[in-house]
Amino acid sequence: MRRSSVIAGIGGYTPDQVITNADLCRRFDTTQEWIVSRTGISTRHRVAPGQSTSDLAVAAAQAALESAVDLGGPAVDLVILATTTPDRPCPATAPLVAARLGLDTIPAFDLSAVCSGFVYALSVADGMIAAGTARRVLVIGADAFTTILNPGDRATATVFGDGAGAMVLRAGEAGEPGALLGFDLGADGNQADLITVAAGGSARPDPREADEADRWFAMRGQAVYRHAVLRMTETARAAMAVAGWQPNEVDRLVAHQANARILTTVGAELEIPPDRVYSNITNVGNTVAASVPLALADAAAAGVLRRGDRVLVSAFGGGTTWGAAAFTWPELAVAARTKGDLP
Repeated sequence: MRRSSVIAGIGGYTPDQVITNADLCRRFDTTQEWIVSRTGISTRHRVAPGQSTSDLAVAAAQAALESAVDLGGPAVDLVILATTTPDRPCPATAPLVAARLGLDTIPAFDLSAVCSGFVYALSVADGMIAAGTARRVLVIGADAFTTILNPGDRATATVFGDGAGAMVLRAGEAGEPGALLGFDLGADGNQADLITVAAGGSARPDPREADEADRWFAMRGQAVYRHAVLRMTETARAAMAVAGWQPNEVDRLVAHQANARILTTVGAELEIPPDRVYSNITNVGNTVAASVPLALADAAAAGVLRRGDRVLVSAFGGGTTWGAAAFTWPELAVAARTKGDLP
């Protein structure tokens, strides 16, 4: 019988610095009404000078490890970090995170799928547990995305924030609360320019030779909206089919917190009642790879997720990439999202 992955811990972290809509109104020619009506966001968090993605990842991972139960051995034997903002272009950030967590010389690697990164990483972890390559996996989504935003771009400054979320998986059985039951993943490289940082990679290695706009993150908002709704809906339906669920059997939809309108539309397309669609975007904004695990951590801490709940997650990101997962929720002792001094 195929081994199943079971959720054993969850945790989230956001940096102390809060950027309010009032702050942004002072920077840009905009209003509170304009920001909220288009994004649903009131506040977002930003890393302080000297903070990086590894700092966020370590804090969220510690929270997840502290909440983990029934591991039956050493903490974890593999770390996967989903991020688009590694500490350096080389090497990967995950080994540094593992070292700072005191996890010795276990394997650790980064995975890049932008806002779909955590769902991709969760699927990889599930496959490695099924294959017997690992028994306990720490999966982290973390991004210091404000570090790659154009300081003069109102459209991106109002949407994105920094944060991290982490989940601990262990080998278990499909019938257990917390078992991962179905995945769907996809990608379309023909849409690579919808969400991009054009310069700084091997194709255009010297950003100083690029136009100013190409040195920063950019997205084509209206096109991204259309593709996000379509792909997040399609992939969620596919994951439900793998799990054998109907929409009326889903207790919670916890989708990528892209913007409030996308969340509302995806829920309606899936015929999941609005009161079952969880959102924390108002307080944290779009935290990219951290979005799904941070939302799960916040929902668990608030008592929104209960043992046995059928949970559906769905995401869309640059690449373009998309993915969804279906699982039940376990009994977990989850603290409120951590803030404050970094470890």
